[in-house]
Amino acid sequence: MSDVAIGEVLAQMRAMAAAARGEEAGSAGNAAGEPAFGELMKASIDEVNRAMQDSKHLAERFESGDPEVSLTELMVTAQRANIEFQALTEVRNKLLTAYQEIMNMQV
Repeated sequence: MSDVAIGEVLAQMRAMAAAARGEEAGSAGNAAGEPAFGELMKASIDEVNRAMQDSKHLAERFESGDPEVSLTELMVTAQRANIEFQALTEVRNKLLTAYQEIMNMQV
C-alpha cells in the first residue's frame, strides 16, 4: 500500500469521523469526484493482493533458477508485500474496533 493510498484512507476516515460528530468535513469531505470509503478499501485490498501475488511469482521464478531474479530483489519484494499486508490488517483492526464501539453506544 503506497503512502498516497494510506493518506487517502486516513483522509476518508477523518471525514467520516467529522460527519459522525456532525461537523462540516471541510476539505476532507466528500467533494465531487472523491471516491467513497468502500472504493478506497477495495482498491487497497486489491493493491495488497497484487503485491502478494507478485512476491509469490517472483519467489517461484527464483526457486526455478531464473537468472534474472536476484535474491535481493526477491527479499525486498517479499518484505514490501508483508508490510503492506500488515498495514491493511491494522486498518481492518481499527475499523473493527470503531464498529464495536459504535455498536456498544447507548442510544
